Amino acid sequence: MLRQRIMAALAALAVTGVLAVALPAASASSVSAPACVAAWKSSAVYTGGMTASHNGRNWSAKWWTQNETPGSADVWADQGACGGGGTTPPPSGNCNHPNWVAGTWYAAGSIVKYTNGQFYRAKNENPGYDPVISTWYWEPYTCGTTPTTPPTNPPTSGFVVSQAQFDQMFPNRNSFYTYSGLTAALSAYPGFAKTGSDTVRKQEAAAFLANASHETGGLVHIVEQNTANYSHYCDTSQSYGCPAGQSAYYGRGPIQLSWNFNYKAAGDALGINLLGNPYLVQNDASVAWKTALWYWNTQSGPGTMTPHNAMVNSRGFGETIRSINGSLECNGRNPAQVQSRISTYQRFVQILGTTPGGNLSC
Repeated sequence: MLRQRIMAALAALAVTGVLAVALPAASASSVSAPACVAAWKSSAVYTGGMTASHNGRNWSAKWWTQNETPGSADVWADQGACGGGGTTPPPSGNCNHPNWVAGTWYAAGSIVKYTNGQFYRAKNENPGYDPVISTWYWEPYTCGTTPTTPPTNPPTSGFVVSQAQFDQMFPNRNSFYTYSGLTAALSAYPGFAKTGSDTVRKQEAAAFLANASHETGGLVHIVEQNTANYSHYCDTSQSYGCPAGQSAYYGRGPIQLSWNFNYKAAGDALGINLLGNPYLVQNDASVAWKTALWYWNTQSGPGTMTPHNAMVNSRGFGETIRSINGSLECNGRNPAQVQSRISTYQRFVQILGTTPGGNLSC
């Protein structure tokens, strides 16, 4: 009887509005999912306890991990569904996109508002590259519309560097250094920039071109500028001597091939009589590029490995410097020159839409 009177009183209070008790909803769908934490990045390193979001769920790393996808690797502990907040970019059909911030990671597809007021959409995940000078973004689109994806226009030469990217790398190059001369030379060393993953291939191409840029002032100089050195490059102890003349074996081409013994070895490898006619390297663009590729793919120089092996075996850009001019630049001998090469390499990998990797210095 008492229970009935209590229930009746509660019902009356509810009707009059005096009782304002909110009962928990029975449906789980009304409970908001926690916000997504920062999106998982394949290139990032995570240690135990660090979190990342992927495919609408938050994850926690159990131990050190890199490039292991949440949901498919045991290293990640599922923290449940997430939604809203976090770093998930807003829908493309509105104007509420965040301002671009240099150094901030953006996922592929992220839309940012640049300082010029225009919006840009990221082609690839990137650490805040500048949308105006980077090829990591599509062209600007009009706010309030859904952007379309332009064709990627892969290089027709089969080389990971397109003509447009080559032109962007070397805006002031000498007309002698043609893109067609480079692509024609590639057949001499088919493993160059075609070994390993797409990232490794682009890194090798960028490393090769960065060193060539440093050696030639941005592909401006065809021959060594200090003519006083010309007579020094004849090693008379070699049995074949210097048939083209004492001063004929000065630096030429993208890697500045020099010394009679290098002209002899490169010519023998390429099937060209460069010992007898070293001038071919400064008169034929394809030959010039071939000699640079010969050195890159077969010579260790003052280093411990060929530049090609350094890049495809993840030994780093610094080892290519050591193999090309390490006796004069590495181990603190000329840090400014080393940094110049590194800076050019970093710019080139950005143009190619990839990352530089580790071990950049020597």
